[in-house]
Amino acid sequence: MTDNLSLLRGHVEQALSEIGDLNALEALRVKMLGRKGEITQLLKALGSLEPDERRELGQRVNELRRNFEQGLNDAKAFLLSREQAQNLRMEQLDVTLPGKSRSLGHRHPLLIVMDEMTDFFSGLGFAVAEGPHIETDYYNFEALNVPKGHSTRDEQDTFYIDESAFVLRTHTSPVQVRVMESQKPPIRVIAPGQTFRSDDIDATHTPVFHQMEGLVIDKNVTMGDLKGILELLSKRFFGERTQIRFRPSFFPFTEPSAEVDATCHVCHGNIPAGGCRVCKDSGWIELLGCGMVHPLVLSRLGIDPEEFTGFAFGMGLERVAMARFDIPDMRLLFENDVRFLKQF
Repeated sequence: MTDNLSLLRGHVEQALSEIGDLNALEALRVKMLGRKGEITQLLKALGSLEPDERRELGQRVNELRRNFEQGLNDAKAFLLSREQAQNLRMEQLDVTLPGKSRSLGHRHPLLIVMDEMTDFFSGLGFAVAEGPHIETDYYNFEALNVPKGHSTRDEQDTFYIDESAFVLRTHTSPVQVRVMESQKPPIRVIAPGQTFRSDDIDATHTPVFHQMEGLVIDKNVTMGDLKGILELLSKRFFGERTQIRFRPSFFPFTEPSAEVDATCHVCHGNIPAGGCRVCKDSGWIELLGCGMVHPLVLSRLGIDPEEFTGFAFGMGLERVAMARFDIPDMRLLFENDVRFLKQF
């Protein structure tokens, strides 16, 4: 047994010196100190020896075990420090290298226009009013003098919910109705927001778009007041040389009514040889609809049309953004192409 003990001591010392990683170290520990390990077997064999021999060899085996355990701890500490050093070398930074720049986002061109227009009207004394996207048929149509079966509903085909009792609003005019229900004149509000119609997608139409509507109700309000505000608006957003024109039109909730056009921001009225798809070779772009609030709408909402008059207007913000930033196709505003959006 003495010879086995000497051989095992030399084997342990050599094995510890050759350990290259933590997995091999753990395997060596199990081989020597595990339940069937070589040192463990020597300790078990001591019970069969004479007392004097057992005492002497027991001291030597225990010394071997202690030395081996100390060697394990030293080897583990060395391997861990070497691994940490390797990790540090891999993670170290070269502070002389240029940093990674992060591009900052900014507002979408639609929001830029919406915010600028809100500021413009706020400066004229208009308050901002908001309402739900999902509206009842009453607020979206009935209260605006558009009963069931009216042909105007075909022009504002929308997305119906719950067997047509609720709709995705086709304009922000329901917000105006809610304001007239809850406030007494004088009223001066704008209603910006998202609206929905089942339009085909092309260069100037999308089924989801944004509107900015305005409403003024007071004593002695005239069509001239409306025209003055819209002329001021067009020059503010499209330049002093911008011209607008009023065309007679029809809306159930205004009387008289008009369509307002602005000079085309792409061809500026000078139609190129290949034509202009934005203004469809007319030189003008339809900007908004407007008119004097219909007396029936006022009376239905508890406002005396003999005492008060008012005007209303509504415009698509996508078309304003297109004219404001010379964007030739409305679809560019919704494609989320960073190369396009970062220009603004």
